[in-house]
Amino acid sequence: MQSNIHRNKLFVASCLALLVTSLSFGIRAGILNQLGVEFHLDAQELGTIAATAFWGFPVAVIIGGMVVDIIGMKKLLLFAFFFHLSGILLTVFATGYWSLFLSTLLIGIANGTVEAACNPLVATIFPDNKTTKLNHFHLWFPGGIVIGTLIVFLLNKLNVSWQFQVGLMLIPTAIYGYLFSKLHFPVTERVASGVSTKEMYSSLLSPLFLFMIVCMFMTAITELFTNQWTDVLFRTVTENALLILTFVTGVQALGRAFAGPIIHRINPQGVLLLSAIFSALGIYLLTHLHGTSIFGGAVIFGLGVAFFWPCMLGFVAENLPKTGAVGLNFMGGAGMFAVSVYMIFMGGYYDKLVLNKLPAGAVLDTYRSAASGTGLANAYNDARSAAGPEVLNSTLILPVILIFAFGGLVLYMRNRKKAILVSAVEPIK
Repeated sequence: MQSNIHRNKLFVASCLALLVTSLSFGIRAGILNQLGVEFHLDAQELGTIAATAFWGFPVAVIIGGMVVDIIGMKKLLLFAFFFHLSGILLTVFATGYWSLFLSTLLIGIANGTVEAACNPLVATIFPDNKTTKLNHFHLWFPGGIVIGTLIVFLLNKLNVSWQFQVGLMLIPTAIYGYLFSKLHFPVTERVASGVSTKEMYSSLLSPLFLFMIVCMFMTAITELFTNQWTDVLFRTVTENALLILTFVTGVQALGRAFAGPIIHRINPQGVLLLSAIFSALGIYLLTHLHGTSIFGGAVIFGLGVAFFWPCMLGFVAENLPKTGAVGLNFMGGAGMFAVSVYMIFMGGYYDKLVLNKLPAGAVLDTYRSAASGTGLANAYNDARSAAGPEVLNSTLILPVILIFAFGGLVLYMRNRKKAILVSAVEPIK
């Protein structure tokens, strides 16, 4: 590696950029209900706004993955800074549905651009320890959500406006933009190793890569949909609904911080299988526990989703290295696209569930906007309490499917390893 490439400084700046990404998730999850009340938005409209970040992400991460080898990682990250800055400011001065829609889209584009550059950057500067360092990098996603949700929780107690809470993201945005503007970047690992562009794109048609893309749909929905909608789904179950998300993401951050020994002992595909098992159990417990015991379910779920995203990327980086930056970014883009579609669908489904549990002819916005303590407000809360578990029960099927999928992956990789060992020994004979 070139002497003017300071990989630790690049890694720190990358973590700060991802921190802004995760703060946008955590703070938005915490203020989603406030936005609904202030701008008279129903759950489908809130779901669409939240999903917009997941639309911008796959577009940016896929396009970024295709051009990162051409324009370089530095320019891509400076674009991310511009989009983050624009999206945050537009959110602060939002006046309704469309300004929230556009601002969230810009933040989603920024988030995807960060991943498009930083995932291949981390894989490039730590070529012998990819999965572990990707886990360390991605711990700042749940870590930032913890910080974001705690900011919302504390500032809401002090009656600080949601605009101020969103504006706090400008601080780490300015810092990472400054750092990246001063640092030198290496070329991507694919370019450095001499793998041609044609070979890279051909590798994307590998059956194993296509299998991982399908699994990414389900791992991303399991983690990100549940996290983003925690405050909406559990607000009527516990007074501290947002702290459930803090528990989940706190466990995620700790898991990723200590991922190295686990991954080296079990391997990425084994970790993914265990993650699917814990995720399914966690969602089941979240729908069946009540009161403070629900935080136990949050811990189990947090353990389950802790390793999904970084181990999916790490598996591809280690076992399908010829897919290069495009492969890593197609994985991220596929996950976020799946979440965006699922979130819009489930927003409408949640509205229907709530409406079906209200008196015939009820107008949803009338009940949602009713003053606290009134009969309408109590009826609305009862309807939401019943609807939330039904939404999560529908999502539970995904980690159950993943248990079988990753079980098969473990067996496949074990047999492939044996085949490689046999082929290596046979010429000696």
